[in-house]
Amino acid sequence: MEGLSLFLTVFLALVIPIVMARLRVTTVPTAMAEIIVGILMGKSCLNLITQTSQLTFLSNLGVIVLMFLSGMEIDFDLLSPKKHTRARKSESGKQVKPMVVAAFAFGGVAVASVLLALGMKALGLFNDMALASIIFMTVALGVVIATLKEKEILGRPIGQTILLTAVMGEVIPLLLLTIYSTVNGGDARKLWLIILLFVAAIILLRRFKRPYLWFAKVTKATTQLDVRLAFFLIFALVTVAEQVGAENILGAFLAGVVMKLLEPTQATKDKLTSIGYGFFIPIFFIRTGVNLNLKLLFANPQALMLLPVLVICFFLAKLPVTLTYMRAFNKRNAFAGGFLTATTITIVLPTLQVARKLNAITATQSSAFILAAVIVCIACPIVFNSTFALTPEDKIKEKVVIFGLNAVTMTVYQDLHDSWYSVQVLTCRKEKYDTYKSKVKNLKLFPDRKLDTLEAAGAFDTDIFVATFTDDQANLEVGRAAKQAGVKRVIVSQGKVVADTVDQLREEGIELFAFNNLHGAMLRALIESPAVYRIITDTNNALYDVVVRNSAYTGRQLMDWDFVDQITVSRIRRGDKWISPHGSTVIEPGDELIYSGPWREADRIHQLLSRE
Repeated sequence: MEGLSLFLTVFLALVIPIVMARLRVTTVPTAMAEIIVGILMGKSCLNLITQTSQLTFLSNLGVIVLMFLSGMEIDFDLLSPKKHTRARKSESGKQVKPMVVAAFAFGGVAVASVLLALGMKALGLFNDMALASIIFMTVALGVVIATLKEKEILGRPIGQTILLTAVMGEVIPLLLLTIYSTVNGGDARKLWLIILLFVAAIILLRRFKRPYLWFAKVTKATTQLDVRLAFFLIFALVTVAEQVGAENILGAFLAGVVMKLLEPTQATKDKLTSIGYGFFIPIFFIRTGVNLNLKLLFANPQALMLLPVLVICFFLAKLPVTLTYMRAFNKRNAFAGGFLTATTITIVLPTLQVARKLNAITATQSSAFILAAVIVCIACPIVFNSTFALTPEDKIKEKVVIFGLNAVTMTVYQDLHDSWYSVQVLTCRKEKYDTYKSKVKNLKLFPDRKLDTLEAAGAFDTDIFVATFTDDQANLEVGRAAKQAGVKRVIVSQGKVVADTVDQLREEGIELFAFNNLHGAMLRALIESPAVYRIITDTNNALYDVVVRNSAYTGRQLMDWDFVDQITVSRIRRGDKWISPHGSTVIEPGDELIYSGPWREADRIHQLLSRE
């Protein structure tokens, strides 16, 4: 019977996404479908899958891998004070600081969760106030990230804010759960030992920071050193966590954080995600449904009454998020964002596992919490997808600030693709401002070029900063200030190019261009390579550069792309090397393609390949 239960579980893990794809079910997360099928196959209905030692082991490993991948999902760039605490304009035109808004939103969630838990205890519905508070404040980070990626708003102010709220809704409850389990397990005096777990994580990070770069060079298909390192980190920190009295899921989560800080390649992330979501995690979700006993739940009037109350509490706990978001974003998107943060399953399940081990909750109560979380996780993405409306600002890929107004920058302003870039032009010359203000929609006059003035006015709140003054030294000073302020790409113009300056700027991560060299290069291209010159200047065909992020087109040969006959791929940059493309070339995540084609098709393909 053990073998049959394992076979059925693995078979269902294969069949469920296939059926969902055939029926075009896209609004319900796959994890929720797996839990629902587990309910049908388990104690509640058919009882075809039973609890076995094999399934228990694989399920426990599944939750550990799930927490590891959750730790890898955290984007630490969003936590950078320089880059993400500065005000940015939301789609409503308001100045937004994502970290500040997210902190206020989650603070409201924490208060609301405690009040709701207190109310449930006063009504005699659930007595463990601490456990209920932790569960109500959790957010399913994985579900939130997947939904934001689908909407392509992960990099926009509202997307950043929702993501940061979700990060807090996963990390803080996880820490509180560790404290809860330690205190309720009778080991309160050992609570300080949890510090050793974080010390171990720091030591592992420092120990493997340099070797990891070497691993990436020597790894082979038969060794997969990056994957082996990932599982070593998992089991090392899980073991330390158990030894110091912490929960193993906290160790797994910290292992994911360490792996993220090691800066793995996209290929490594894809392999680890494939291992987790391809095998271990589906078993955990299916077994969760199998272990639910809805017969007992429906036979117990008090527990049955708990179900609708829990569903309402899950939504009410996230009401402060919606109210906080409404002060920064338009009401429709604020409502959708607040609703999305109500998704709560990834931490709820491990929390209930811990509570059952401590005998802090009955099996029937646990089933009520899980079923309520499933209902919420099904409803929230559906409501978000049907409510959230992309605005023109949401669709903009990158913000560009050009400081310096002349004939060249005017041409660039007019030619940059308005579907990909939001361009602002700055000048401190009144006569230039008066001349061009009617032609440049987003033109701003500055009183001077002082760095404090630029910083205070938000000139460095951009993805790309371009300095094009006639004064070379001023370009260097402003460009360096922009780089120090956290701008991703900084480009400065130089009338006189000095070799030492070029090398120094390259080390600082600043890009350089010279008008004279640019004009000369174009003339040389016209003389030596007229075909290349025609490609660059052709108005009917476009020459594009795109980094492939869409996983639907990675791991496949160029010849297998459905649109490959519409473009010509000239070169592929992979890491620090350029390779010549062939039909059999397998595209990897992060490959940079140089291609040309009719501008309409090339434009569509650029958007398709760059989509995450």
